[in-house]
Amino acid sequence: MFHFPSLPELLLSLPAVLWAITFHEFCHGYMAYLLGDPTAERAGRLSLNPLAHLDPVGALMLLVFRFGWAKPVPIDTRYFKKPRRDLFLVSIAGVTGNILTAFAIGVLIRLFPSFFLGNSALRLFMFLMVAINVGLAVFNLIPIPPLDGSKILYVLLPPQWLEKYFWLEQYGFIILMVLLALGVIQAIMNPIVFLLIRWIL
Repeated sequence: MFHFPSLPELLLSLPAVLWAITFHEFCHGYMAYLLGDPTAERAGRLSLNPLAHLDPVGALMLLVFRFGWAKPVPIDTRYFKKPRRDLFLVSIAGVTGNILTAFAIGVLIRLFPSFFLGNSALRLFMFLMVAINVGLAVFNLIPIPPLDGSKILYVLLPPQWLEKYFWLEQYGFIILMVLLALGVIQAIMNPIVFLLIRWIL
């Protein structure tokens, strides 16, 4: 899963990466909008234009290593009627969008196998669409700030633990980079990502 891709693979990965990060962040913003928060809409983030959501470093990571991130969609929990529930729904929406994309591609391949499997470039592209969307979803479920999994954990943690977790948030990105450099994240993600890809395809 985590190998340096060839040039054809990189070129075919680009549209898959742009879709994955764009739809991921759009789903966050749209869910927040449905729950009464207009912040993402006012910031121009209820858009399927990749430029509205692109984080260059995160997109490069996703392109090369199959996990990465986009520019976070702004939300304001003061608009939510049930903040804990609504924050959970907004946080899980991006991951859900990526998994649904991967499943939709899997369904298309199963319905029209000869069309997709008869063309090597199209076959590789469809596989990359599944792999990149699954990789982005699984990576974002890791409960380390600023990933979506950390916000989901906020909702599930007992109130007495929240203060310590908020303190940890300021070091989240550093912790994440260290774990990536040590290969810990990859070791956790690999079996889950492979299992989901195999299941979908």
